[in-house]
Amino acid sequence: QVQLVESGGGLVQPGGSLRLSCAASGGAFSIYDMGWYRQAPGKERESVAIITRGGTTTYADSAKGRFTISRDNAKNMVFLQMNSLKPEDTAAYYCNAARLSFGRSYTYWGQGTQVTVSS
Repeated sequence: QVQLVESGGGLVQPGGSLRLSCAASGGAFSIYDMGWYRQAPGKERESVAIITRGGTTTYADSAKGRFTISRDNAKNMVFLQMNSLKPEDTAAYYCNAARLSFGRSYTYWGQGTQVTVSS
């Protein structure tokens, strides 16, 4: 069982930056693919950025060029650096850990951290 705790959300003006952090415990962090997802009111949860256990990153089109996902396996943490924030980035952001083992999927979610982009 992996526990995930996000931090770093808050209120920021358009064009500003935030760095989200996710601390993991309870499992072998390095074997998980880690991701950041977000959910705005009235919308479905969507993938923002993913970093595999091997370090390969993928981004949603909306995040490309503005967001950077990274991980520190020594500290069991994953980060999302968000720059040039826009009002449409306003959402609850969730950390996710996922892996496949012998055909079985394991996925864990944090409680989320709110990001509000507004002037």
